[in-house]
Amino acid sequence: MKLMRPSTRLRQRIGQERILVAPGAQDALTARIIERAGFEAIYFTGAGFSYTHLGAPDVGLTTLTETVWRVARIVESTNLPVIVDADTGYGNAFNVIRTVRELERAGAAAIQIEDQVFPKRCGHLTGKSLVPPEEMVGKIQAALDTREDPDLLLIARTDALAVEGLEGALARARRYREAGADVLFVEAPRSREELEAIARALDPPLLANMVEGGVTPLCTASELEAMGYRIVIFPGAAVRVAAAAIMELMAHLHREGTTAGMHDRMLTLGQLNELVGLGEFQKREERYIGGLREGS
Repeated sequence: MKLMRPSTRLRQRIGQERILVAPGAQDALTARIIERAGFEAIYFTGAGFSYTHLGAPDVGLTTLTETVWRVARIVESTNLPVIVDADTGYGNAFNVIRTVRELERAGAAAIQIEDQVFPKRCGHLTGKSLVPPEEMVGKIQAALDTREDPDLLLIARTDALAVEGLEGALARARRYREAGADVLFVEAPRSREELEAIARALDPPLLANMVEGGVTPLCTASELEAMGYRIVIFPGAAVRVAAAAIMELMAHLHREGTTAGMHDRMLTLGQLNELVGLGEFQKREERYIGGLREGS
C-alpha cells in the first residue's frame, strides 16, 4: 500500500478545526524527540538554525544551501511533516523558484516565506523593513508555479503589523491569500485582542507564533483554537531549554571538575543510543556486514 505523502497528510490535517501544534526543531535529534513526544508536525526554525549552526542571531545570515542540507537531515530522521521557515525565499522571485525546488526535493511538506526585505531579521526584533506587497505577490506566484507536489503548502507571512499597523497587515494578508497562499501568518501581534482581531478578519487556515519573551502574549493551543487558528508553532522553545541546560552543565563542570553531579539531568548512554536508533543500525550491520566478519 502506497503511503500518503507528508504534504498530503499536513494539508488534510490543517483542514480540521482542531489546532495543529508544531514545535520548533533546529536539528534532527530535536525532530526525533518531537515525534516521540506524540506531535503531528515539526516546524524547522530559521532562528534556531542560526543560533545552533552559526552561533549568531536571526538576522538573515544562513543561506539556502545550508538550510536545504539541514532540512534534508531532519526529514530523514522523522516520519512527521516538516514545515520549513525559508525566510524571504533568500532573495527575489527568481530566488524563490530555486528555494521551492530545493526544499521540495529535500522533503519539505510546507514552505514559509515572508515579506521582509532581504536579509531579514527575527519577527520579534525592531527595525524591520518590508518589500512592496506587489513584490511579495510575485514571490507567492513564483512559488506556486514552481511546486511539483500540488499538496505542498505555501505559508505567507507578513511582518507588516510592526511597520504598517493592523489594517496594513490585514490588507497585505488578504492580497497574499488572493495570490494563492495556502496559510496566512501575521507575525508578532502585540496583544490578545490583536490575535483575536486577526482571526476574525482573515479566513482560515491561519498560523500563530508563540515566542517566549517576544511581543506576542503566550496563549495555549486550546485558546488559539477557540480564536480560529489552525496551526500554532513554538519555534524557539527547544533550543532555549537546551541552551539553558548546557550553560548549567558547563558551569557545574568548570566549578567541580566533573560531571558526576549532573548525571541525573542527562540521558544515559543507552537511552541516547535508543533515541537515535542504534538498534536498527545494529540489525543492518548484522545483515550487511556480519557475514564478511565471519568469513574474514
